[in-house]
Amino acid sequence: MAIGYSRRLRVLEIEFKRGGTYRYFDVPPSVHRNLLGAESKARFYNRHVRGKYRSIHVREVRGR
Repeated sequence: MAIGYSRRLRVLEIEFKRGGTYRYFDVPPSVHRNLLGAESKARFYNRHVRGKYRSIHVREVRGR
């Protein structure tokens, strides 16, 4: 999982190893910070990001 964040835009972008790239809008900086520090990023994502913020699918998995 690769994670990027724009503090100015409050946009979180996550590239999943097998699921493409998604962009999440209006994400507080604390969510990004806590995601980076989480022992299990996948578990944190499932509990605190997935389904909680408006999102768009940016691109498919590379190589498909």
